[in-house]
Amino acid sequence: MKKAIAISLLLTFFLAGCNTVAGVGKDVSKVGDVVTDSAEKSADKL
Repeated sequence: MKKAIAISLLLTFFLAGCNTVAGVGKDVSKVGDVVTDSAEKSADKL
């Protein structure tokens, strides 16, 4: 459930924040950073 909420919030942020092509690139980069950080935190817990 938390995963679905997080994805919904990210999509909302992505759609609301990107008005230009440059904005899309920045948003995609931020999402990639969040995914990378989450993966690293999960790996650390294992």
